[in-house]
Amino acid sequence: MIPGAFEYHRPSDTASAVSLLQSHGDEARVIAGGHSLIPMMKLRMAAVEHLIDLQDCQDMKGISVDGDAVTIGAMTTQHDLIESKILADAAPILHEAALQIADPQVRYMGTVGGNVANGDPGNDMPGLMQCIGAVFTVLGPNGDREIAARDFYEAAYTTAREDDEILTQIRFTAPKGGYAYEKQKRKIGDYATAAAAVLLTKEGGTVASASIAMTNLSDIPVWSEAAAQALVGGACDADSVKAAVAAMLEDIDPSEDNRGPVEFKRHVAGIVLTRAIERAWSRA
Repeated sequence: MIPGAFEYHRPSDTASAVSLLQSHGDEARVIAGGHSLIPMMKLRMAAVEHLIDLQDCQDMKGISVDGDAVTIGAMTTQHDLIESKILADAAPILHEAALQIADPQVRYMGTVGGNVANGDPGNDMPGLMQCIGAVFTVLGPNGDREIAARDFYEAAYTTAREDDEILTQIRFTAPKGGYAYEKQKRKIGDYATAAAAVLLTKEGGTVASASIAMTNLSDIPVWSEAAAQALVGGACDADSVKAAVAAMLEDIDPSEDNRGPVEFKRHVAGIVLTRAIERAWSRA
């Protein structure tokens, strides 16, 4: 189908984009890579009177690493994440996850900011950002404010970002220790049936710290603190991994859809988390 008529805006900086968004109110939407909004417009599921394209906002692009502080502009593409040597060194889990998102054509246009800001429970980056403890910066008419990734998601497609705000950057401390992003999907380019992001550090043969987040198994990404705590202090043996999986299964709430019934999704979630823990531990 063809979208309804709209007025197209292409500001050159973020401040101008926010001004346009404020001027046109509920009739305006911003677009990053366009992989979520454009299909909705074509299907007439979203009516947009004013479309604000962020492609020329250079102040929202790029990756910087200062010591262990990592900053990623929201308009940085998934391809940029894959190609960045400094990011691969500082946070290899992002490189690993980005390689599993959709396909090369999508990754050339799809942005990390669009992936996390959309609130789609099937997107890969939201859970990963919760796992690494990222903080999002949003800009609105009243200036900047920061929102922790673990506090950002409220329901499917609903976040703590206000309608007149734009997510501009993502910050986090470079993760230490072992890492893994494990994803099961039906075919190349599909959303995950289930995915797990895991970070582990080791001290004296036991797990010193852990962080675990799950994707597409609830209306929002699930940062499972209980699953992580089930590993801390143990040797990451079969029993502690089973305990972590059991704790994670208490935190998720999958729904039946074309990727399978609830019990199948719970089964897959246990498998991907087990694999992710084992791989992260081998790298710790």
